[in-house]
Amino acid sequence: MAELNELMSQFHDRLTAYVLFVKPAGVSHDWTKTDLWQSASQIAGVHVVIDQDGIEASRFDALTSGQVVLYDGAGRLQFSGGITGARGHIGDNLGLRRVISLLSGEEPDRTDSPVFGCPLHGPAELLKEDHDAQTKF
Repeated sequence: MAELNELMSQFHDRLTAYVLFVKPAGVSHDWTKTDLWQSASQIAGVHVVIDQDGIEASRFDALTSGQVVLYDGAGRLQFSGGITGARGHIGDNLGLRRVISLLSGEEPDRTDSPVFGCPLHGPAELLKEDHDAQTKF
């Protein structure tokens, strides 16, 4: 969320951001309302959405939490990947620099980067176990 906050603070006039929280079948609506939800909700210009059963994530071929996609005004995919250097890592990294390059009108060296997070799709029980393990720390 820190990297998204940085992007939104620099390019708020050029971005519309949606943060999806996948809610697997069989878990309560409140399951998504974590500290991460609160952090995303506090970023100016970010729309936070519950993604029932990961339908929207699937539309964007997102397989891992932390997946970022950037489209231009004509709907063309410009970037797909992660904007963190490692899971839970805050700070400068290739993905973030690539997105900043694109938003600054420059040509990045690549239009993708690795994504570090937990799987978005799979049996609801496995997703719940991963979520519960993360909220303990």
